[in-house]
Amino acid sequence: MEKGSNETTRQLPDETCPYPLLSKIDSPEDLRKLSPQQLQQVCADIRKMLINQLSGNPGHFASSMGAVELTVGLHYVFDTPRDRIVWDVGHQAYGHKLLTGRRDAFVTNRKLGGLSGFPNPQESEYDTFTAGHASNSISAALGMAVASELNDDRPRRNVVAVIGDASISGGLAFEGINNAANTPNNLLIILNDNDMSIDRNVGALNHYLTHVTTSKGYNTLRYSVYKLLRKLKLISERRKSSILRLNNSLKSFITHEQNIFEGLNIRYFGPFDGNDIERVVKVLNDVKEMEGPRILHFRTKKGKGYEPAELDPASWHAPGKFDPVTGKRIEKKTDGPAPIKFQDVFGHTLVELARKNPKIVGITAAMPSGTSMSLLQKEFPSRTFDVGISEGHAVTFSGGLAKDGMQPFCAIYSSFLQRGYDHIIHDVAIAGLPVTFCIDRAGLVGEDGMTHHGVFDLCYLRSIPNMIVAAPRDEETLRNLMFTAQNANHGPMAIRYPRGNGFNAEWQTPMRALEIGKGEKLSDGSDVVIISAGTMANEVNRAIKILQLAGISVAHYDAVFIKPLDNEMMEEIAQKGLPIVTVEDGAIAGGLGSAVMEWLSDHGYQLQVKRIGVPDRFIAHGTVAQLRKICGMDSDSIANEIIKIKTGNE
Repeated sequence: MEKGSNETTRQLPDETCPYPLLSKIDSPEDLRKLSPQQLQQVCADIRKMLINQLSGNPGHFASSMGAVELTVGLHYVFDTPRDRIVWDVGHQAYGHKLLTGRRDAFVTNRKLGGLSGFPNPQESEYDTFTAGHASNSISAALGMAVASELNDDRPRRNVVAVIGDASISGGLAFEGINNAANTPNNLLIILNDNDMSIDRNVGALNHYLTHVTTSKGYNTLRYSVYKLLRKLKLISERRKSSILRLNNSLKSFITHEQNIFEGLNIRYFGPFDGNDIERVVKVLNDVKEMEGPRILHFRTKKGKGYEPAELDPASWHAPGKFDPVTGKRIEKKTDGPAPIKFQDVFGHTLVELARKNPKIVGITAAMPSGTSMSLLQKEFPSRTFDVGISEGHAVTFSGGLAKDGMQPFCAIYSSFLQRGYDHIIHDVAIAGLPVTFCIDRAGLVGEDGMTHHGVFDLCYLRSIPNMIVAAPRDEETLRNLMFTAQNANHGPMAIRYPRGNGFNAEWQTPMRALEIGKGEKLSDGSDVVIISAGTMANEVNRAIKILQLAGISVAHYDAVFIKPLDNEMMEEIAQKGLPIVTVEDGAIAGGLGSAVMEWLSDHGYQLQVKRIGVPDRFIAHGTVAQLRKICGMDSDSIANEIIKIKTGNE
């Protein structure tokens, strides 16, 4: 075992001298002035600060703790920001932020107006590419590496992609690796292998990475021979491809195994201990000046340096608030029984349905616990499929299941389902297959910000023929929609619901089938009509109470189905001849409001329509309440808009 791999320490707050070296590092240039012997203290300082800060201001904890040595080593060896580091997802990039001029601002991480929880090029020149979704780092970094070649950058600009063992299983990562093997470039790919994603890694690639046979002795010999032959000028980079192929062939013959990366003629080095800072720096220096694409494989421990996180890395991915000394998680206090999360209503309801319907199967893309598909997985493991970070595959796989008689419920976060858009059209909707898309985290999600807001699903799904799109306003409606969706007589159906808790502690209501395309009148009124989608009905109800005090009478309709719209409901609304306000937790360009305006135009009505929803721009991070207010979607803003309409002061 390599040095440092069995070290487990619990870093606790030290108020006397909290961060002796980190406090002096305002940029990577300051870091590079330190001696190699001081880097271990820098790593300790970073971990201590992460524990102190994230215990009270929650964020992505375990991944950043595990990647500290990698982060320090990369900024120590490479000339950032001229050299590019491209982070994948960005869950592990908090240490990177601390070293790149954002240490003192880190207290604002994920807060409104503060630092983004993910790498963001608008925030810092050290954040080279937008991160938030998995598997894009290799493609983006390859583009930068090729651009550097085309620009003839001198001295050479190094480009490094840092990708995790879960993210590298995504299809886009493989596409990038394949292209890197066939394009002149000097890309360095760092595989940060902690054998742990948000949930347990799945698939053959993870199994392969866990059992890679490249030994420390083999790599040591390979380094020595390579450097000796270069020194003696017996080999050159020009001849590297033929030598690499010979080397790989001999190795495969001797070991009876083929390295998947070397099979693509990409040099592979590792695995090495990624939590040994001396080893990390040495290996990075060894491969830094090599030409051609390389993969450097480091093994790290998720949650490294904080025992509770090391023992349970899945729970400590994003643990919320916790006591930094004891590791005890701090739960929010509630009066009486609290409503459960919408994802849990989905999970429990799916189990109820599956008990009675053997054709129901569940599919998720690396998020069994995040979507609560884990509940079905626990009771019906043979009917539950976690396909890993492969949203496009999840959709087409669901289509194949539906083609031969199964009734798939495919649960994917709204912002991640965007990656499967073509598959929804080509592999499900064209054939009218009965796949139910259970779209979690729909709408503004809060602190994770613009890469995670699920605000486009209404727009991108509403335009697809054969697609039914629904949004429940509460737990009872969600259950009824799921009950309705198991009927295979209709084609594909999407049910979108938000992140977070519902509204009713007594949520286990009897289920009934709903009529497809049927909305519901919630209240009548004579001054203004509001049509809402999904849980925004509750925000509207609060606005109506404000308006009642102002003497304004409001009719309120819940669309339930954004597609198809309820023709009878729309005819009734249009006949009133009143101003119409649409309210939705999604982009107003192409969503419910657009659907209402299109219906009115198609049926010859000319009525005043005010659309309230997410404006046509990317929304930053903050609490959901803060962001709704910024977007004019909170109850006060809704009421004010209606008062303006009523008084003619728009």
